[in-house]
Amino acid sequence: MSAAALARATAFAPASVGNVAIGFDILGFAVDALGDRVTVRRRAAAGVAIDAVRGVAGELPREPRDNTAGRALLAMQEARRPGFGFALEIDKGIPLGSGLGGSAASAVGAVVAANALLPQACSPLELLEFAMAGEAVASGARHVDNIAASLYGGLVLTVGIDHPRVKHIPVPAGIRAVIVHPHMFLSTSQARAILRTSVQMSDFVWQTANLAGFISGCYTDDLDMIRASLEDVVIEPQRQALIPGFADVRRGAMEAGALGCSISGAGPSMFAWAPEASAAAVLAAMQSAFGRHALATDAWVVAVQSSGARLIG
Repeated sequence: MSAAALARATAFAPASVGNVAIGFDILGFAVDALGDRVTVRRRAAAGVAIDAVRGVAGELPREPRDNTAGRALLAMQEARRPGFGFALEIDKGIPLGSGLGGSAASAVGAVVAANALLPQACSPLELLEFAMAGEAVASGARHVDNIAASLYGGLVLTVGIDHPRVKHIPVPAGIRAVIVHPHMFLSTSQARAILRTSVQMSDFVWQTANLAGFISGCYTDDLDMIRASLEDVVIEPQRQALIPGFADVRRGAMEAGALGCSISGAGPSMFAWAPEASAAAVLAAMQSAFGRHALATDAWVVAVQSSGARLIG
């Protein structure tokens, strides 16, 4: 069936880890173990309507301009003017305020599904920009780390906002990502509001070296370089107080053999990279540390290289 003939489509958009410790707002990787499903259908009336929100976050706004998926589709309509409206249903698989890119996944799922209904499909970069407009509803600013990871899959570097350039970064074979989500809520806007607007020169140099070393290690399969570089000296020190047990979780992960451990996006979820042989021990250590601070958790061990958003119906 041609794209022009489609009246309805459903997309899956994976969760994601934003920042990856050393790439604030520019690095992210997809987490295919969970995500959002968004169904979009044509409707005769112009504009966007949200028919249903289900799943783990059913309390999301129904007003399209206040919803990341709705706002993303409004941006698509304004740019493309397809001659019909969109009605959408959102099935949330990512908890709100988890630091796992839930707002980004809804926006990405919406634009990928809606793209299948257009007479002429949008490019991935166009979809990225529409989804960025949606993500701004949740975070208060346009940023791309979670959006790009959810849309493209894998580990992604995105340079620029107005004219973004997206690059997949290879990941050494055998590395696993360990993601642990404590059962608490932390809003992205709250976590961004506490950040200072300036950085000490010494911290800037250190963080830049860590970003360069991390990317170099990924390209050259140098686990020692990744281990030496996967440390955030700018954002993490400002946010760690928002996460009970942060220091214990990080220490436990590193002692269990992780290459690095940090906050996933704005938090409160935390992630670690580990060799496959150490991943189970790292997972157990992180969950145990959160448990000592009276926090129940959900957790996943996933390959870093994974698929991005895709049509599933």
